[in-house]
Amino acid sequence: MTDGKPLDHIRANIVLYGALFANLGIAVAKFIAAAISGSSSMLSEGVHSLVDSGNQLLLLYGQARAKRPPDNRHPFGYGRELYFWAFVVAILIFAVGAGISIYEGWTHIGRPEPLRDPTINYIVLAIAFLLEGASWTIAVREFDASRGDQSWWQAIRRSKDPAGFIVLFEDSAALAGLLIAAAGVWFSHWTGDARIDGMASIAIGLILAAVAILLAREAKELLIGEAADPALIETIWRIVEAHPEISAVNHVRTIHTAPDSIFVAVSADFEDRLPMGDAETVIEAIETQLKAASAKISSIYIRPEKREDAIIQARACGHTRSR
Repeated sequence: MTDGKPLDHIRANIVLYGALFANLGIAVAKFIAAAISGSSSMLSEGVHSLVDSGNQLLLLYGQARAKRPPDNRHPFGYGRELYFWAFVVAILIFAVGAGISIYEGWTHIGRPEPLRDPTINYIVLAIAFLLEGASWTIAVREFDASRGDQSWWQAIRRSKDPAGFIVLFEDSAALAGLLIAAAGVWFSHWTGDARIDGMASIAIGLILAAVAILLAREAKELLIGEAADPALIETIWRIVEAHPEISAVNHVRTIHTAPDSIFVAVSADFEDRLPMGDAETVIEAIETQLKAASAKISSIYIRPEKREDAIIQARACGHTRSR
C-alpha cells in the first residue's frame, strides 16, 4: 500500500483555489444584486459567499502553517494546526454565515421592504449557480478520487484532510442556498408578500448552521486525535506479527499528527532468548517495512513488552486491543 503526499496536496489546493475564486466573484455579484433589488435572501447569499471565501483563505493559511518542520517545542510538527483552522472555519460559518442570514431574514419579516424588479436577482443567481456548480464538481471529483471503495459518508468520517470535505459541504450548502434564494424571490413577487424573501433568508441560515455543526464535530475529532485508517492498522499488525522473533503483538496504536503524517506505537512480545542486538535488527527491519507500506507513517515507536504485562496495563488504563 502506498500513498502520494504531493498528489494529495495538489488536489487539496485545486479544490481550495477553485472554490476561492468562484466565491469571491459570486459574493461581489450578489451584493450588487442585493443593493439594487433590496432582496434579503440575496444579501444573505452574499454574506454566505463572502464567508466561504474567508474560509478558503483560512484553510490555505492553515495548510501553509501545517507544513512547518518539527522543532524542539513541537517534535511531531505543526500538522494538526490545520485542524484548528478547520474548527475556526466551522465557527465562522455558524456565527457569521448562519447568524447574519437568520438575523437579516427575521428583520426583513418584521419590516419588509417594497418589492423591486427581481430580474437582476435571477441573472446573478443563475451565474452563481454555474460557478458554484463548477466548484462543487471539482470538489466532488477530487473527493471521489480519494475515497476508494468507501461510501461517501464513511470517506467523510474517516478523512483526515478537512480541506476536501469542508469545501464539499460548503459548495453543497451554497447550491441549496441559491435554490432557496431563487424560490424566495419568485414566491415573494408571485404572492406580493415580501416577507417570504425573509423566510428564505432564515432557511439559508438554518442550512448553514447545520453544516457548521457537522463540520465542527468532524474538526473536533481531528483536533482530539484520530487513529489511522483501520486497513492501515491491520497492515501494520500483519507486518509486525509476521516476524518469527515476535511471539505476540500486544497492541498497535496510531494517531494522525497531520493529514499525511501518522505516529505509530507498537507493543510486542519478543522471544525471550532473542539477544538485544538481534532485537534491534528486527526493530529496524520492521520500521523499514512499515514506512514502505505507507508514506504517511512518519514516526514509529516499538516497545518490547511481555504479553502478560501488556494485558495488565491495558486493563488498568481501560484500553482494549487495537485489533
